[in-house]
Amino acid sequence: MRSIVAVLLALLLAGCGGASRPGLGSSSNLECVPYARQVSGVHLYGNAADWWNNADGQYAKGSDPVPGGVLVLRRSGRLPYGHVAVVRSQRSAREITVDQANWVHHRITIGEPVIDVSPGNDWSAVRVWWDPSGSMGATTYPAYGFIAP
Repeated sequence: MRSIVAVLLALLLAGCGGASRPGLGSSSNLECVPYARQVSGVHLYGNAADWWNNADGQYAKGSDPVPGGVLVLRRSGRLPYGHVAVVRSQRSAREITVDQANWVHHRITIGEPVIDVSPGNDWSAVRVWWDPSGSMGATTYPAYGFIAP
């Protein structure tokens, strides 16, 4: 009887970890660049915003999200070095989910929604989920596009 209860408890607890909503992952000192390099296999170096030009001649680039590809955000007042995130999935023509490091300070976040808010539907402007508020962030970030793995 105790073994049955133990198995049922283990299954119940395992189900708790499989939530489909976005959320904070583990604590980490990784910045976005080494995390994206490790997870995507896109072996580029330099600041996040520099990845776009550094990919020339090495990786395909474009405005279409590809799972495993890297979304590259441009430099801005809030992102002086840019930001990179790895595409996990595409939910619709204007929404993807990403895995990333340090969007929330010292955290790896998994399955975070990102929406295309560009007038031309070309992913040149995005808004990113802000987990501490449990909602889509209010800031619009300029983006270069996606680097294919």
